[in-house]
Amino acid sequence: MTRINENFLKLQAGYLFPEIGRRKRAFQQANPDARIISMGIGDVTQPLAPAVVEAMKEAVDEMGRIESLKGYDDGGVGYEFLRQAICENDYKMRGVDVDVDEVFVSDGAKCDTGNMQEVFGLENVVAVSDPVYPVYVDTNVMAGRTGPAAGEGRYEGIVYMPCDEQNDFVPEPPDKEVDLIYLCFPNNPTGAVASKKQLAKWVDYARLNNAIILFDAAYEAFISDSDLPHSIYEVDGAKDVAIEFRSFSKTAGFTGVRCAFTVVPRQLKAQTKAGEAVEVAPIWRRRHCTKFNGVSYVTQAGAAAIYTAQGKRQVRETIDIYMSNARLIRETLGEIGYTLYGGVNAPYIWLKTPEGIGSWEFFDTLLNKAHVVGTPGAGFGSAGEGYLRLTAFGRPESVEEALDRIKAIS
Repeated sequence: MTRINENFLKLQAGYLFPEIGRRKRAFQQANPDARIISMGIGDVTQPLAPAVVEAMKEAVDEMGRIESLKGYDDGGVGYEFLRQAICENDYKMRGVDVDVDEVFVSDGAKCDTGNMQEVFGLENVVAVSDPVYPVYVDTNVMAGRTGPAAGEGRYEGIVYMPCDEQNDFVPEPPDKEVDLIYLCFPNNPTGAVASKKQLAKWVDYARLNNAIILFDAAYEAFISDSDLPHSIYEVDGAKDVAIEFRSFSKTAGFTGVRCAFTVVPRQLKAQTKAGEAVEVAPIWRRRHCTKFNGVSYVTQAGAAAIYTAQGKRQVRETIDIYMSNARLIRETLGEIGYTLYGGVNAPYIWLKTPEGIGSWEFFDTLLNKAHVVGTPGAGFGSAGEGYLRLTAFGRPESVEEALDRIKAIS
């Protein structure tokens, strides 16, 4: 008899974004003439940078010539030309020493944050922020690292760290020992950003408790405050205890192209049951190369073009468009009485719903009355109830129209 992995049966309801899509489709079918503006899912709307497009065109031409044809990359971990560009531009320029062999190129940070848990034992205790990006929780549920659903979007066996207005949506280390800690800054969904001092607390906690931090920095390019760290490795000692995830999706419009990378420091170690210290990087390399054959050469050539002088300027212009949207959202909705967080060093705005109105109820109100789609905070965990996430990734004219519609119903 073939048996199903019953851990999947623990998952509560549907995944957040398909549920948003279902409600959106149902409304559109009932109201075929309505023009819906999406400010919910964080998908990009600006085209790829011209430098990226040209590099990819050139790479396609190379693939069409026998003398320049490329097959598999360097063992599935990424071509060295891209990994070297990452080390030089994302880390060395910020005073961080990352070696090319510590960089693993992949097709998405979402995939990597979900897959990384596979290299750690099921007995590890996981800690997550609440609200939380769903993939951190759901993949650990699928693996069997949790108990059953405990209500309010939570699961037994996971340590939840509430993030709210009192702590500026940046969690404090727990008062108990945990083993794997998911942190995301700039944060999805709240838009909060941790200072170097705040991250140092986490590094100290991880070193004291032999824990490992899984640090999602997918939105670091949106940080404009020069005092804020872009990488957890800007904190002394972090390479001993942290894995960092980065993505080109929102930074350079690669949501439909797919390219990202993960840094697993050489000195990072975990323990066997017998207490032996084992390097994590070789184990991740084995898992990565066993299940993944690498990102296409054309895609990696495009990603490398982001680091050219032209590419940097063009990508910054795109980020400036999105952050201008964020500023407009904050100013417009703030003027009509909404309480908002984020949107300053992050492309997400965390909006507090009106008193007494739940996040899904407010989602439905915006959809039905303004034909605008946001993301209900409750979909990110129990502490997200009473909030709605808005993204700044729309086209400027669409964002302006959406704000006019929201003002009209407020």
